[in-house]
Parts: sequence; structure tokens; C-alpha cells
Amino acid sequence: MSDHSHIPVAAHEPPYYAAVFTSVRQDTDAGYGETADRMEELVKDIPGYLGMDHAQTPGGLAITVGYFRDEDALKEWGAHAEHRSAQRRGRDEWYERYTLHIAKVERSHGFERADG
Repeated sequence: MSDHSHIPVAAHEPPYYAAVFTSVRQDTDAGYGETADRMEELVKDIPGYLGMDHAQTPGGLAITVGYFRDEDALKEWGAHAEHRSAQRRGRDEWYERYTLHIAKVERSHGFERADG
């Protein structure tokens, strides 16, 4: 069994918002990794940003969930100029298709196995 102890998974105190971005990329990766890293750094500066989870299948389906304390934080991220530029580039170059779902989380809980 794999050691997943380094993977951050957190339950946040509700209510908060979740932006669920599900995508399938095209075959080109030109600049994608650098841009994704840059977006991950930029979003941390948004007041009310709580964190993110990301998963990808070997077949190319990726899911990124960003968590935000309130709708204002989510809107600020959505309107961020560099983020908007990356979105345009994504539609033009990187994504075959994607969906974005915004949800208000009213209940949240977590579990973490204790050592030993």
C-alpha cells in the first residue's frame, strides 16, 4: 500500500465555497506546468483562500477543488487579471474540455487515521 501521509486533505469550518474544476487537456503542454504553478502561488494571496485538492487519472482527467471562505474571495480570484489570462490560454491551447462548478459547502467533516 502507498504512503499517502504527505498528501494534505483538510475539512474546513462551514460555510465556505468550493470551486470544482474538472478538465481534460489536449496533447500539448507548452507552458502549462509553469502557469499552473504560478496560479497556485497567486491564489494563496487572495484573502479568504483556504486551500486546494487536486487529483488526476492516468487517462488525463484532472479535478482541482479550490476552497474559499466566502463568495467575495472566490469572485476576487475569478477576476484576478493573471488568472483571467491563464483561463484564456487554457481555452486556446491546453484544454480539450472542462467544467467549473461553484458550490456553497454547508457541512464538512474529516477523518485521519492515528499512527499505530
